[in-house]
Amino acid sequence: MWNLTFITEEDFTNHVKSTIEKYGEKLESFDLKRFNKNIIDPIKLIFDKTVYQSSWEEIVSNEIFRQRDKSNNNDIGYFHQRIFQYVANCHVPPNGEEGGWDVIYENDNGIEIPDAGSVHTVYVEMKNKHNTMNSASAGKTFIKMQNQLLNDDDCACFLVEAIAQRSQNIKWETTVDKKKVGHKLIRRVSLDQFYALVTGQEDAFYQMCMVLPTVIEKAVKDFEGTIVPHDTVIDELREMAVKQNIESEDMAIAMAAYMLGFGTYSGFAK
Repeated sequence: MWNLTFITEEDFTNHVKSTIEKYGEKLESFDLKRFNKNIIDPIKLIFDKTVYQSSWEEIVSNEIFRQRDKSNNNDIGYFHQRIFQYVANCHVPPNGEEGGWDVIYENDNGIEIPDAGSVHTVYVEMKNKHNTMNSASAGKTFIKMQNQLLNDDDCACFLVEAIAQRSQNIKWETTVDKKKVGHKLIRRVSLDQFYALVTGQEDAFYQMCMVLPTVIEKAVKDFEGTIVPHDTVIDELREMAVKQNIESEDMAIAMAAYMLGFGTYSGFAK
């Protein structure tokens, strides 16, 4: 039984699959050449392995995960933003169009804004995490919202944060040109509160989170193994280690790791 009332099971599944496809080349398998594309730091690997009491398999796996994960935030941003194209009265403009807003929410019956009355349109700028904007970026975003209010006196502007410090829908106060600024129609809103506003269901975000793991698991299975990477880094390191003629396997793999970063350095180059 499908429990989400604001999006169909088919639309949600397709959206999850689209998000997975955005991972793209990050799902390609890692061989030693790709692993060392930006030249790893062997000394950090050895410190991490020893201090965290990990195996070489775990340390290599963690480094591969770190490299894959560096650019995944944009893919999750896609998930958070584009889901609203399936929600009634919400519109997700193409990139760079319609003022560059991430989501536009319109409701002919009016949208209640705490301590600010009612409007008919909300323009949304979405951020993944509450601490990802520096002061210059925050100031620029606030000015953009201010200009929208000047052009439309029947709207509000939201900075919606997926990972907010807490559940909130508050007046956004920031600094522009070294002055503290704020407006009751320019608001800082956590993602759960935005879901509640546009769906009319207070726990809509929670309900989405409850079905998400199962849907992702089914979606990955539907790709029939085409997205499962087969990394060969640790096997290639072991092959290099054998050639080191060092009795201790641990030290031999450490030497193989040294060669990735220091292969041309004095003493290592032979």
